[in-house]
Amino acid sequence: MKNRVLGKTGAVVSEIGLGTWQLGTRWGEDFNKKEAMEILKAAEENDITFIDTADVYNGGKSEETIGEYVSAHPDKFFITTKCGRRLQPHTAENYTPEAVSGFIEDSLRRMKLEKLDLVLLHCPPTPVFSRDDIFAELDRQKKAGKIADYGVSIEKVSEGIAAMDYDISAIEVIFNMFRMKPASDLFPVAAEKNVGIIARVPLASGILTGRYTKDKVFGAKDHRSYNREGASFDKGETFSGVPYELGIECAEELKKIFNTEDLAPIAIRWILMHPEVSVVIPGASRAEQLIGNIRAASLPELSKEQMKAVSDLYERRLKEIIHPQW
Repeated sequence: MKNRVLGKTGAVVSEIGLGTWQLGTRWGEDFNKKEAMEILKAAEENDITFIDTADVYNGGKSEETIGEYVSAHPDKFFITTKCGRRLQPHTAENYTPEAVSGFIEDSLRRMKLEKLDLVLLHCPPTPVFSRDDIFAELDRQKKAGKIADYGVSIEKVSEGIAAMDYDISAIEVIFNMFRMKPASDLFPVAAEKNVGIIARVPLASGILTGRYTKDKVFGAKDHRSYNREGASFDKGETFSGVPYELGIECAEELKKIFNTEDLAPIAIRWILMHPEVSVVIPGASRAEQLIGNIRAASLPELSKEQMKAVSDLYERRLKEIIHPQW
């Protein structure tokens, strides 16, 4: 496992981390603490040092389980958590300094920590990215020693650019073979300002594993069933916003480009070809998935011809749909 520096935090973290939206569960299923602990153990044993979580994941159980594991294995992980999605309704007006302060206290309590390594605003409504009072509160939390650094998780590239008017240390953004706009529009600004990039949804909700077909059926409580048009949250979170059947067709083309049926490690390696990315965070609902994902770390660099073929596919089939939305 290679390491990279996470922007102005100065932290050296594994270039492949662990996303925990599915920690100990599959989307729509009950939380399994035993499975969650096994995933965290596999992460430690395979030199993953970066964990990404959020206060809403599994109703707070992800943070609680991570906190329990970390307390027994101190100084092993850099933990990023996100806050804001607990607001009901999730509106810009409900984002207040008091709310942010409360979320940070709650995360500290759940994870039994004295300081959070990195806190991100969790894809708030667009106006929040220009709210002086919210970022001033994050500054106060940093000065008070409750958080070491802060940043934002975004849906749109424009939101990340707006947030860099403040002293953020990292941006979490959807970036994969189906979502290329961050590379051209966001990464150069982030590099200039030494803001770390956390690449999320690297496998486009599973399409970029290469294992799905057009007749795949997802469970009723799985966001890949109910959120394809953004019924519950931004549709870009589901299959990266790509219409499902089109995504399957593009995945089949990628299999031909790379002469493989197993796209997952290739898709992660493609992300790591971008030096501006500090860490990529594939999720895992079981330990075997995590071990499969980290195979990307040992793959050789992709060739210029392969990188161009992926870009050409995006330009030809996806850019017109995806680029303007996010």
